This record gives sequence, C-alpha cells and structure tokens, in this order.
Amino acid sequence: MPSRYLIFLLVAVGMGAFAADPPDLPAPASGAANADTAPASIVPRARPGDETTALPKANIRVDTNVVLVPVTVTDPLNRFVTGLDEDAFEVYEDKVKQQIVSFGSEDAPLSIGIVFDTSASMGNKLERSRLSVAEFFKTANPEDEAFLVEFNDRPQLVVPLTHNLEDIQNRLVFTQSKGRTALLDGIYLALATMKKARNPRKALIVISDGGDNNSRYTATEVKNLVKEADVQIYGIGIYETGAARARTPEELSGPEMLRDLSEPTGGRHFVVENLAELPDVAAKIGVELRNQYVVGYSPANQVRDGKYRKITVKLIQQRGLPTLRAFWRTGYFAPTQ
Repeated sequence: MPSRYLIFLLVAVGMGAFAADPPDLPAPASGAANADTAPASIVPRARPGDETTALPKANIRVDTNVVLVPVTVTDPLNRFVTGLDEDAFEVYEDKVKQQIVSFGSEDAPLSIGIVFDTSASMGNKLERSRLSVAEFFKTANPEDEAFLVEFNDRPQLVVPLTHNLEDIQNRLVFTQSKGRTALLDGIYLALATMKKARNPRKALIVISDGGDNNSRYTATEVKNLVKEADVQIYGIGIYETGAARARTPEELSGPEMLRDLSEPTGGRHFVVENLAELPDVAAKIGVELRNQYVVGYSPANQVRDGKYRKITVKLIQQRGLPTLRAFWRTGYFAPTQ
C-alpha cells in the first residue's frame, strides 16, 4: 500500500556491486477527516501539466534535512487523482506529525531498470511481455534513461544505461526462454546497476511469471538492500488462471515475494491473470510514475543515528470526493553524520 521514493539531500545511499558470478553479500543494514475545500478533480492523465512547484533533486542525501516523499493517490476505481492541495495531506515520521515545507507534482526525468524473466516457463508469455515494455516506454521523456537486465539461471545486464530506449526493445526481440528463475539475483543486479543512474528518480519494472528457484541471494538479503535504496519497484506478476496445479512451491510464493519487495518502496505489485491485460498494466505504471505528488518535510527528529525512520502519509477526506487511497515509500535510514 504505501508508496514512493524519498529523499535526503547531500550523502547518497550506496549498495554493493554485482558480478556475473556474485561474491558473498555483505550484510546490509537492518532494517483519511473532513476539510472545507473546493472539490479536487479525478483526472487520469499521461503527464502532469507545466505548472509544477520546483523541488530539490531526488537523491537520498542529507545536509539540508528535507525528506521528499512521492505519493500516488487513487480513487475506489483505481484511477489517479490529481488536483489535490497541500492541506489534503498529513505526514508522520515515527508517529510524530511533521510540518510540510514543500509540495507539488514532479515529472522529473526517470532512470528505469527493466528486469525481465526469460526462464523456460515464460515461453508463451514472451511476446506479450515484450509488448508491455514497449507500452511502458510510450510515456517516457527524452531525458529518461533505462537499462535491461534479463534473468533465467543467472542474471545478465544485456543493455546498459542508455537514452536510446529502442535499444532495449530491439534486444528483447531476440530473447529466448530457457532455464530456471533467479529472480532475486536479477533484482540485486538491477539495484547495483542503478548506482550509475544520473536521474533523480529511479524505478525498477520487474516482469516475471513466478517465484525464485535459482538465486544465490536470499529474499531477506535483497529486502534489506531494497530498504536502503532510493528506488521504487513495480512488480508485474503473470499468474495465469488455472495454472496453479503445475506450479512449484517457489512459484506459488512468487506473488507474495514481489508484493513484499515492491510495496515498501512506494511501488506496487500488479497481478496479471490474462496475458492480454499485460501491456495495459505496464502502460498504467508508466502513467503512475508521471502522476505523483511530492510532499517535503523537515524531520522534527534531527538526531543523526543511522536508524530507520518509518513514514506514514494520511489523506484528509475532501468534500465531494469518495474515499481515496495513498501509496508512498514507508521509510528511510537517518544519516549518521
């Protein structure tokens, strides 16, 4: 449920590099009330307008002590809600209400990682999966950059960071399905690759049809790494109706694992049971990344202890609107210096 990437200005959070034959993983750090306002509009749109509030860049850094929280708001029909004012939001850190110091919407350039399952079970799903990537890129900006990680028995960075998104689509044309599923290793490699990204906003799009049965890294290790990274993760799980009998225990655990990896980052997990829906889901993620509010606050707790701070975003019920739902990143690690 919670969503988005946040931000701290001047000290970047890093992560270890991933090799084709990865070394042992270093231990990662452990981890709506009434308001008399004019009705807001519920308008799905491909991009926000030009009238946006200038905000600090989106690297997780510390010095000026401003935390930027990207928030997606949807209505009961899962449509994006735009046009809300600052007074529709309340932000809490470790259950303490915070003062909002900046507010607006942001369509900043994105750095995108496509994490693409090419294991044997993806055979009849590859065509629609390729098409979903193309649909996602239709909402891209000229300044966006992207890379492609494919995984089966092992993960591989097949297209490094590039502004030419056609390179990724062209590479996917030749993708073949074979082998087992090293999903966690694929996500780990993508997070390591994202360290080289130049844009302030970062997102991974994970496309897979099952769980993990061949990774060297554990779910706990990767979850801890995700908790530290300034990257939103969107999981697209292809779980066709009627296929459950043929699934292994690892594959049956796939939906829960993708959800647990994506939702704490401010991303979401989408379940696809009909292959024909796959491109539409990917296009929806592209639109979502262009329809986010950015709420900034200066933490009341200024102690630089390196501890994890939990964030909660509450929506104040707006007159004339149904009950709305918010998604945001659930926390961050405080700086240590």
